[in-house]
Amino acid sequence: MTPTAKRSRSRTRHTGVAAVALTAAAALLAGCSSDDDPDNPLAGEKAEAGTVVVGSNNFAESTLLADIYGEALRAKGLKVTYKHNIGSRETTYGLMKNGSITVLPEYNGSLLAYLDPEAGQESAQAVNEAVKAKLDKKLTLLESSPAENKDSVSLNAATAKKYGLTAESTLADLKDSAPDLVIGGSPEFQTRQQGLKGLEAVYGLTFKSFKALDAGGPLTQAALTGNEVQAADVFTTDPAIVKENFVVLKDPENLFGFANVTPLVHKDALPQEGVDALNAVSAKLDTETLLDLDAQIQLEKKDPLDVAKAWLKSAGLD
Repeated sequence: MTPTAKRSRSRTRHTGVAAVALTAAAALLAGCSSDDDPDNPLAGEKAEAGTVVVGSNNFAESTLLADIYGEALRAKGLKVTYKHNIGSRETTYGLMKNGSITVLPEYNGSLLAYLDPEAGQESAQAVNEAVKAKLDKKLTLLESSPAENKDSVSLNAATAKKYGLTAESTLADLKDSAPDLVIGGSPEFQTRQQGLKGLEAVYGLTFKSFKALDAGGPLTQAALTGNEVQAADVFTTDPAIVKENFVVLKDPENLFGFANVTPLVHKDALPQEGVDALNAVSAKLDTETLLDLDAQIQLEKKDPLDVAKAWLKSAGLD
């Protein structure tokens, strides 16, 4: 591909991301996700017959995983389109239900916490069964991968040193210092059980204040590095943890549960060859691989689609 063509593709993808993000935001403001609601701006935007629509949430790893899923499906001869960087689970789950999206990369325990905040998480298999029982009847989970990416409360190096906290420290060890700290994360982190609500209920943590940033992305990383916040929700496969010497606190009470990468699919819109293709991806994807792929995107600034294609080829899935 020539540099000009590559730039053109990049511009097209970025424009599409912006358009989808605006549409999704309108849906969220409308406060509706019903298939039959005439005021829902996404009602009726079903996938074209024979086309698999692969969506992603609004963070880099989700975009990468969507590209991996989509290109694996294309390798089996399926017609695929993308809706990248739509928003948070609060938006994308509704779009899955109404058929606007066919396939979405999910994290099993995080999805369960969204569907049932009080549900226990004893094992990955039990989590998947619980999710399937709670899902809209039009949706299902496919096989989970060994790859796991959890939320975490991470401290910048200066804060950890100031309070004598290390990678062996737990969230409970933060109780005395939390009132002195500003914590940052996505807006949803403030109200989720796997967020500030759970941190207070399970570990007794009350922070000085909360700063709304992004979902473990560049805003969060910059704020934590620059000490604008002293603690933040950082995903455990984020290569910035090593690069910036962030200290990830252990979660012995398993507040953040399981977070195995798992395809969420609209049953009627994905043929069996598509199911088989995505299950094959899950069988090959582990946490070490995911961390490496994330580093290529976030540190080396490679195009997620290029990274996805290269990995699929190396795994024999292209």
